[in-house]
Amino acid sequence: MYRAGLALLSAAAVSAALVTAASAAVPSDVPHDAPAGAVAEAAHGCAVVYFDLGETLVHTAEDSSTGYLPGAAAYLRRLRERRIEVGLLTNVPPSWGETDAERAAVLEKEVDGAWVGPAPFAWKDFGDRILTPRTEAERKPAPALWERARSQAGGCCLVYEGESAEETDAAAALGYVAYQVGQPGRPAYLPARLIALLTH
Repeated sequence: MYRAGLALLSAAAVSAALVTAASAAVPSDVPHDAPAGAVAEAAHGCAVVYFDLGETLVHTAEDSSTGYLPGAAAYLRRLRERRIEVGLLTNVPPSWGETDAERAAVLEKEVDGAWVGPAPFAWKDFGDRILTPRTEAERKPAPALWERARSQAGGCCLVYEGESAEETDAAAALGYVAYQVGQPGRPAYLPARLIALLTH
C-alpha cells in the first residue's frame, strides 16, 4: 500500500509532509508520511540537495572548533554513491567577497582553520554550488538563495535540508522538498534512497 501510494502523491504533498514539525514521527529509514513519489517534479531524472551548513552538516563547539555533525559525513558519502548532486546555501557575510566563489573561498578557509576530526569537510562534493548572499537583504529566509539555486538546477528536483524550521518552511513555499534535520523520532537527514526515488 505504501509503495502504491508513492506514485500518486505530488511534490507539493511531499514538501508539506517533510516540513512538518518534530511531532511528525518517522519510525524507520523512510518517513511513513513523507512519500517520495514526486514523479512530476522529477521529470528530468535528477535531484540536487542543498544544505544549510552550520548545525546542519557541521557543528561549532564552545572552543570554536568545527567538525561534522554525527552522521553527516556518511550521509554525504551515500549521496555521492548515488550520484546525487549537493550544494550549500549559507548566510556568510556579503563583505567576504564580490562573487559566490570568493565568498565560498573565505568560508572554506574559516571552516578548515577550525576543523577537527579524522576527515576534512567534503568541499569538492559541492563544486560551484555554494551560494551565499550578495547583500544583507539576500540572507535566508529571504527567497533569493533558493531562487538562484533553482535557476542553476536545470529542471532537477530540488531538496533543501536545514536545522531551522523557518528556513525549511521558506524552502517548501518555493517548491523545494524541504526537510528539517536533527528532529527527534526522525532520521537525522532525509534518507538518500528516498531522494533517489524522486529522480525516477
